Amino acid sequence: MAETVKAVKKSTKPRKSTAKKSSETKVPVKSPTHEEIAHLAYQFWAESGYQHGRDEENWYRARNKLQSA
Repeated sequence: MAETVKAVKKSTKPRKSTAKKSSETKVPVKSPTHEEIAHLAYQFWAESGYQHGRDEENWYRARNKLQSA
């Protein structure tokens, strides 16, 4: 029994993107500098009474606050 193979013709049309285009203009987000984050993290540390062991928490809190501003 002989098998027949169909040739598949490739489409020359580009596929439509499924992503929806936004009509809003996106504003680039400014990344805070290392110095800005360090300064604010130090302020958080001072406000907490210079408690040790929370340096990473202060750092991430400062970074997140500056990024959302």
